[in-house]
Amino acid sequence: MSIDLKSLVRTIPDYPKKGILFRDISTLIENPEGFRETIDRIARKHSGLDITHVAGIEARGFIFGAAVAISLGVGFIPVRKSGKLPGETIGQNYALEYGVDTIEIHADVATDEHHILLVDDLIATGGTAIAAVHLLRRTGAKLKHAAFVIDLPEVGGADRLRAIGVEVDSLISFAGH
Repeated sequence: MSIDLKSLVRTIPDYPKKGILFRDISTLIENPEGFRETIDRIARKHSGLDITHVAGIEARGFIFGAAVAISLGVGFIPVRKSGKLPGETIGQNYALEYGVDTIEIHADVATDEHHILLVDDLIATGGTAIAAVHLLRRTGAKLKHAAFVIDLPEVGGADRLRAIGVEVDSLISFAGH
């Protein structure tokens, strides 16, 4: 029997600001069957694609990405906020609503022999995910696939990823933003 994952996602109105409907995955990962089903669905969709590593975007992408990596039997690459990784890193800037932020990976984490699946909890505008794709591709790695638990299609992030050659899969879609 298939679990209705959408029913396990809590919606919190007016967070972090008025007019936003925040899609909270905490209730999904607190449900053992729902969490397991989420990981199994993402892993099934991406098995047989010669994936060598899963990259997860800080912080909720770590939760799903690490579990998918274990399920696929591959390595995990943390994509972190600037200044959080020890050792030599490479970074990628991306635009925020009011300013710029940076994500980083270890400089030696990937090569042209790696095939990476990018995983995060939600795709909205796509800014962070696009920055992660550019960052990981700078290492020579191939990144052709991304998976998200939730897509907000009206915001357009999944389409922006497709425009740079990334196939996008999501398990749940919510109208609005």
